[in-house]
Amino acid sequence: MEWFEDDGFWVDFAGALFAPHRRQEAQRWVATSPLFTVTTGTRALDLGCGPGTYAVPLAARGAQVTGVDLSAAMLDQARTASKEAGVALRLVRADMREFVEPACYELVISMYTSFGYFADPEQNQLVLRHAWQSLVPGGRLLMDLFSKEIFARWAGTPKTVEVDGGYLFMRDTVLDDWTRFRSDWTLVRGVTARHGFFEQFVYSAAEIRAMLAAAGFTGIVCFGGFAGEPYDNNAKRLVVQATRPPESEGDLA
Repeated sequence: MEWFEDDGFWVDFAGALFAPHRRQEAQRWVATSPLFTVTTGTRALDLGCGPGTYAVPLAARGAQVTGVDLSAAMLDQARTASKEAGVALRLVRADMREFVEPACYELVISMYTSFGYFADPEQNQLVLRHAWQSLVPGGRLLMDLFSKEIFARWAGTPKTVEVDGGYLFMRDTVLDDWTRFRSDWTLVRGVTARHGFFEQFVYSAAEIRAMLAAAGFTGIVCFGGFAGEPYDNNAKRLVVQATRPPESEGDLA
């Protein structure tokens, strides 16, 4: 079983992965960021939607949101969150390598570095290709990544974070000549400890631009955050916007 197929990992570490401040942050960005502009009826696809952190606020602003995730537990949490918010979500349990609904969406999002999970780089490229196919001509892809440039400032020393009644200890290891990394986590609450890990690709801005171009995207722009700030040495995230070109520019499908 691959690490991302383990529902126990997502449930046990949800307090760190999907902390309350992240929900508040998502609500703020969906309401204020020009990159999240939607209108009533905008069809949006959230790939790796988790507990609905971004899907719920997008739906609250009138978008028709489909959330896709492999974790049944995370989809249950998204279902609960949507009911509490009084919004409707279409939730689909699927592997993002296989999910594609041709020309169905004006917006596809991939948040919190939910890209690069697969050890075979061609499978990660396939995810982008399916995202391109799922967009209508002129539709947008929005990706939020912990990039290689930013990870280089973060990696190296173990980290300790206080979370939800305990402490999370994190240690990162760079793999395969800076193409991938492994993060080992230990969550300690009282006298109990839970260990987990994840491994994934880590991409530079130049690398993700090249992958998006190979998938058929144009208009690729990198930002340092959802406010549209430049991607420079002050950036804390890599946010990438890309467009499936209008059919008049050629259909690469």
